[in-house]
Amino acid sequence: MNPVDTWRGIDKLEQQGWNEDAIAAALALPARTVRKLKLLGKLHPPMLDFMAKGSMPNDEQLRTIANASLDDQAQVWKRHKPKKGHEVSWWEISRVLSKPRIPFSAAKFDDDLARAYGVVWDDDLFAPAGEDGRYTTNVDGFFGAQQEWLANNLPERGTVVTLNEYGQPALPKKAEHVYGKPQKADFIGHYIDQRSGEVKTVAYRLPPERKKGGKADEATQDETPVKPSRPDVTQKGIAMIGDLRTDALHQALDNADVPNETLIGLLVLALGANNVSVHTSSSDYSSRKAICERISEGGVLSADPALVHAAARDMLKTALSCRANMSDSGINSRIAGVALGASDHLPSMASEEFLSCLSRQALERSAAEEGVKIEPRVKDTRAALIAHCKNRIWRFPAALFTVTDEEVTSARIRWVPGSEDDEVFDVDDVYGDATDVADHASDEDGAVDDGDSVHNGGPGHLPPYPVAAE
Repeated sequence: MNPVDTWRGIDKLEQQGWNEDAIAAALALPARTVRKLKLLGKLHPPMLDFMAKGSMPNDEQLRTIANASLDDQAQVWKRHKPKKGHEVSWWEISRVLSKPRIPFSAAKFDDDLARAYGVVWDDDLFAPAGEDGRYTTNVDGFFGAQQEWLANNLPERGTVVTLNEYGQPALPKKAEHVYGKPQKADFIGHYIDQRSGEVKTVAYRLPPERKKGGKADEATQDETPVKPSRPDVTQKGIAMIGDLRTDALHQALDNADVPNETLIGLLVLALGANNVSVHTSSSDYSSRKAICERISEGGVLSADPALVHAAARDMLKTALSCRANMSDSGINSRIAGVALGASDHLPSMASEEFLSCLSRQALERSAAEEGVKIEPRVKDTRAALIAHCKNRIWRFPAALFTVTDEEVTSARIRWVPGSEDDEVFDVDDVYGDATDVADHASDEDGAVDDGDSVHNGGPGHLPPYPVAAE
């Protein structure tokens, strides 16, 4: 029997006084299936007769049609009834009869708020077994109750963010989206997804406040950034890489086996990084001060190696950053990442969110390197690469901590004495050509070691720095 014949048999047995359990046992059907088939009794009769001929909608379409009133079904069937010899478009009928529905699983509010906003839960008999199939069609009431719950249950440093015209969270002015692991000083914005009704979160970071009357760095004012015509990665992608690199670098610093010599060298790198200043208005000053107090209780520097080692790692995590903002430590954080093997801590980047930030050329180059077929449409190539890397970790090569020759050349190591009358020395004043900096590592005998510097990939070695000439 087809489903309509089965339902008619169920209906006849019910008229004779059979209950659902007895009907299920007699027809060797689960009781859930019996209840589901009973929904066919809510269909417009001519529509049901057409289904009896063998043209059945799928479960989702049947559920949508059965939930509509008989008057609405009759009107839609009159307009969409197929001509003789043609098939009926159940998809079109269900589309016209569909109403917005929000599942119970998306609700955060309790029964009291549901009653206050007139939210009534209906059972979805077509839902998969073992799942709560309740839903509501009172969309306005649901969003009102959800919004009130959210306003009353915000966590510490949690905020409510508005949505733009595209349904995306609109962050505060000058706020930066955090794609990696949020820090203690970051904010967590909460909003309600307009399609699913779920409460979702987005992490963001606000820039530190600038003192009134403060002047921008003159060197920064004079610089004119040159924007590539067709960059491989968008600004959003660069921000994502910066967040992921910083998280990976901090995870590598949690390794208690970092050698003392390397740790001291990393501290030197951190203190000489782009984002470090002696007098700062950064909100992180209190955390750096707290780290210092841990190893200087009573005004005496601690001699406990484990305590000093842990404080050094925490200080490095506070100072070193690869984020694409004012906290960027520059090439120093990349060199530190190579020394620590931080690339191994980067997560997989084979995701729609990240790959959509790549240019067509960069995406196709990455796909070719993985042996993935390049499709005519970019989104198909992207989907193929995601599927190819589904069960393993794939990292965008340019997102690794590797430092190239060009980056070493462009990173000028400058020494500025305290006196205004003193001369400013450049790399070229000490070593000659800046391209030789990464390979210049003199030992006690004056011999040049060109095999184990970080630039050449040696583990645990730090690049040498020139001393100031007289």
